[in-house]
Amino acid sequence: MSASKSSLGALTLSAIGVVYGDIGTSVLYAVKEVFHSGHVEFTPDNIYGVLSIFVWTLTVIISLKYVTLVLRADNNGEGGLVAMLALASESIKHKPQLRRWMLLIGVFGTCLFYGDGVITPAISVLSAVEGLEVISPTFKKAVIPLTLVILFCLFAVQRHGTAGIGKLFGPITLLWFIGIAALALPHIADHPEILGALSPHHALRFIWAYPGTTFIILGAVVLCVTGGEALYADMGHFGKKPIRLAWFSVVMPCLILNYFGQGALLLADPSAVKNPFFNLAPDWLLLPTVVMATLATVIASQALISGAFSVTKQVIQMGYLPRLQIQHTSIKDTGQIYIPFVNWGLFVAIVLAVALFKSSSNLAAAYGIAVTLDMLITTVLTFFVIRYGWGYNWLLCVGATGFFFVIDLAFFSSNLLKLTDGGWFPLLIGAAIFLLMITWHEGRRLLNESLKSDALPLSGFLDAVFISPPARVQGTAVFLTAQPGVVPNALLHNLKHNKVLHEHNLFVTVCNHPVPWIGMDKRLEIESLGHDCWQVNVSYGFKNDPDLPKALEQLKGRGVALDPMTTSYFLSRDIVIPTIGGGMAQWREKLFASMHHNASAAAQFLNLPNNAVVELGSKIEI
Repeated sequence: MSASKSSLGALTLSAIGVVYGDIGTSVLYAVKEVFHSGHVEFTPDNIYGVLSIFVWTLTVIISLKYVTLVLRADNNGEGGLVAMLALASESIKHKPQLRRWMLLIGVFGTCLFYGDGVITPAISVLSAVEGLEVISPTFKKAVIPLTLVILFCLFAVQRHGTAGIGKLFGPITLLWFIGIAALALPHIADHPEILGALSPHHALRFIWAYPGTTFIILGAVVLCVTGGEALYADMGHFGKKPIRLAWFSVVMPCLILNYFGQGALLLADPSAVKNPFFNLAPDWLLLPTVVMATLATVIASQALISGAFSVTKQVIQMGYLPRLQIQHTSIKDTGQIYIPFVNWGLFVAIVLAVALFKSSSNLAAAYGIAVTLDMLITTVLTFFVIRYGWGYNWLLCVGATGFFFVIDLAFFSSNLLKLTDGGWFPLLIGAAIFLLMITWHEGRRLLNESLKSDALPLSGFLDAVFISPPARVQGTAVFLTAQPGVVPNALLHNLKHNKVLHEHNLFVTVCNHPVPWIGMDKRLEIESLGHDCWQVNVSYGFKNDPDLPKALEQLKGRGVALDPMTTSYFLSRDIVIPTIGGGMAQWREKLFASMHHNASAAAQFLNLPNNAVVELGSKIEI
């Protein structure tokens, strides 16, 4: 029992560091941006109304939608938009037309994650470093260079992994939450009446009195729920219970206390609106607060970068992106990965965002569209899961998700007002990645159709070959093929040029499935083709790490000899030739051909030994 409690405590502490780092740093800029907009008249009643809207936004979107409802929609214990998409598509597999459109919507939502992944580290770190301006206006010129240096150091250490310093994330972020609550308490003690903003009637009165203004400021209010998607995305790492416990026991109380502290400060000193968070701190505590805020924003950014690596790996295995070089940074934790292309691509985009927008207030104008559209897509996918996957009553499903859909739609519509002020930036990033994803997915389909149309049936081909068999050499040949039951090009080339066949031949197809995990007990399907030849299907989920040699070790007990010293892996290295009047526009075919050419080698992706791989090329028109 004590071990279980200890484990729950450790997981809860870790969840505070990883899951809630992003939402924990929203106190730096959320209140400031609502009043900075100039749309809200600066009166005590309006301060109460805005704070009440903050409290009930956190309650409805985070506590009710994510913590209570969405966390229930786990895919074999895994969460996140990719896991939700897989769950929803499985629940409506009997409706192919609907499933196709839903997959497109879900994939677009995944692409928006990258747009959010650019804005969030930029606005978080920049808003923390801007605390130096409160200490002295002379620091203003140093804010952007210092922000870029901090971000560069963060991205530069990714290749070394974060397992070591990751242990500090939980304690540091817990200290941050305790600190932001402590900063607020003296101001709340001076104006205890501010606690009345807990009542929803203040929010309702403000909305009733200023409906147009309320709609406009929702674009800034949404900043208080930055990182809400992380609750669901990180469920597989920590489980539902630690995430829920962390939210209700630490995160939500500390956030609300800090927002009320900022409100109490504004009641006493309206001039503090320039930066209400840092003005909470007495002068002697300003520098430590800036340092602590910077640490907290770096941790929040780290969680998002790790999330980008994880999502990219999942999307690759679902067939929407080409293989990329993936490095494992931890021997113990296979989930700790580093993808150089994603790492430096994100960094370049973040530098561009900081240089383009120059301040956290300007970045706040860019933030919101991507995240609210993601929230909207999550709500839609949740409907399909609870209606068709869980079989709940139609009215109940519409009522539950419809309530959140209306709220998400209101936030999204409000954020559309910021489209020309910077909202286009994350949308542009998301749209560019979406174009790459659907081009790759469609290109792979056309490539497989082309291969299939020219392919020979494997069993008939082997029967014909063994009428007058070629010379057999010792060892095992593993031929990788995209389609089971067809002759791989590598086999044809090997027979044509080397005129030999190995003693044992495995025709291996690697299948990726829309589920997070596939256990070793379901990893292999094997079928004997005679003549010491076998068809082998190897299955992986989108969270599994492909390791073909390890998977094939299971064949030893099934009558197939597999000695690593005498096994060779034959791969077809296809060169794609775009054609006029093909399945896609020619520019997209050229884009696909370029992506295909630059994709990481299958040998590396499947963890094949370098000294046992033979690649044989062929040209294929699409």
